[in-house]
Formats: sequence, structure tokens, C-alpha cells
Amino acid sequence: MGYDLQAVIAGGEVLRGAVCDLPAARLASIGQGLSLMPVTDALFDSVADGSDVGALGFWRLPGGFGKTLADWSAAGPVAYVEAEYFGGVGEQQAAVWDAGTIVLGPVRVREGQPIPPAGSPISQALRRLGVVASAGEDEFSAVGLDRHRHSEAWIA
Repeated sequence: MGYDLQAVIAGGEVLRGAVCDLPAARLASIGQGLSLMPVTDALFDSVADGSDVGALGFWRLPGGFGKTLADWSAAGPVAYVEAEYFGGVGEQQAAVWDAGTIVLGPVRVREGQPIPPAGSPISQALRRLGVVASAGEDEFSAVGLDRHRHSEAWIA
């Protein structure tokens, strides 16, 4: 089975305020007061400014969207995360903006690389957003990012 995720994650209030002018945006509540906004094809098309996709080394960060995330982070920390796995093999990366600047990353774990002692890139980003994991789980599981296997499923 595969797993793919391309999304913006932030506090529910931060994202609800930020997306009011984005009709293509859809939000899903996840754990610990956070919301997730999947980067669907419709959202991608509505926010891309025509500059290069893949800014900061991400696969699917719409051109120019990093500036938008920096602007949104004036209201609280905002993470952009990507993960793609199939059969237990894959990659993930994440970055966090706060007060208009990148405060984490981009951090990556490429195929074949071990997860660093600080945790996976997405867990590190979630920790910067205030997520607290219980004993025996990581931040990824603590907010339920394992509930759906594909980005679009969060809003289906």
C-alpha cells in the first residue's frame, strides 16, 4: 500500500483565517488543535504564481506559495509537509514558517536514509507546531496523520 501527503498544517484558527480567500482550499481537523489543508490539484492551480514548482526542494510546493505561507505565519506557525511511501520505502520532507521566516528546514529524509534522532521531518515540524506525543508514539501518530493514505482522502 502507498501513502502520499502534500499539505499545509497549522493551528485551526490560523488556517481558517488564512484560507478565507481561497475557494479551492479544504480543511480537515487533525489532533491537538491543528488543521490540515491538502494541496489538491485545484488548490495548486489556484495558488501557483507561474514561478518554478519545487521551491525549497519540495516536489509539489506551488510556485510562489512559500511567500504565502510566510505571510500566514504572522498569525502562528505554519508547516508544509510532503511524504510519499510505497511498500515501506519512501521519502518525506517538511518546513515550518513562523513570524514570516523559515524556522525549521526544509528537512528531508530521502529513500534509504535512516530517520534522524530528532525524528522524521514531519514529526519535527509537528513538534514546532506544539504537538506533544505520548510514550510509544511519534507526533505523526499523535495527530492522526496515519488515518488516511492519500492527500485527497482528508477532504473526501
